[in-house]
Amino acid sequence: MSPFEYSSLLLRSPARAPHRKLPVVLFIHGGGFCMRSAFSEDYTRFGSHITADANVIVVSVEYGLFPARPLPACYDDSWAALEWVASHSKGTGPEPWLNKYGDLSRIFVSGNSAGGTMSHTLLAKVGSIGLPEGAKIEGMILLHPYFAEGDKMWMFMCPTNVGPKDPRMKPAVEDLARIACGRVLVVLAEKDFLYGVGKLYVDELINSGWNGKVEVMENKEKEHCFNINDHTDPEASVIRQRIVSFIHNRS
Repeated sequence: MSPFEYSSLLLRSPARAPHRKLPVVLFIHGGGFCMRSAFSEDYTRFGSHITADANVIVVSVEYGLFPARPLPACYDDSWAALEWVASHSKGTGPEPWLNKYGDLSRIFVSGNSAGGTMSHTLLAKVGSIGLPEGAKIEGMILLHPYFAEGDKMWMFMCPTNVGPKDPRMKPAVEDLARIACGRVLVVLAEKDFLYGVGKLYVDELINSGWNGKVEVMENKEKEHCFNINDHTDPEASVIRQRIVSFIHNRS
């Protein structure tokens, strides 16, 4: 997996060994493809909250950042992480805890901001080439996803881009139609500069021919990634509880 290695993953699991297998959440942090870390205090806290509240195993990706590793390194690292998670589907993967306690038929892929964008790309790729037998993605959770057609900074960070409509930033209809899960949750913030493109993503997903169910949660008067930046905000707690309900398919 070099230069992406097992050490580039942060695995969080319940404090006590469970009595049954648990869903696995692959989480991809945000930061404009060039900042932040899965090991930062705010993302560590968020992952720990989801682990405890939803009773799941959370695997966070420490992907390569621009400029040390230009795009698409972060996409490649996230794909390698998903493959690593899926490799435990037959109980013979490299991590004993996942082999014993992970339900690899119930994988959720989630990310905020740039991580949300990468989550979409992963699910489209799974829809195209699949995962190992026994591994299945049940849902995708996008938190304030960063889609920006023609974004000049992104194109600069990704020298191999295919132009303003690169499908990693302007989702193509064919990619939306093959998203490899049956359920999607999109969380939006009213004052987020990406609010409009988030809503557009939902509309285009619905109209793409994708055969699944999409849920939308909106937070009024809130800005981009407010729930990560201030975990004490009451609405940050509401988002976490919505994620818990989504994972456990509660209406």
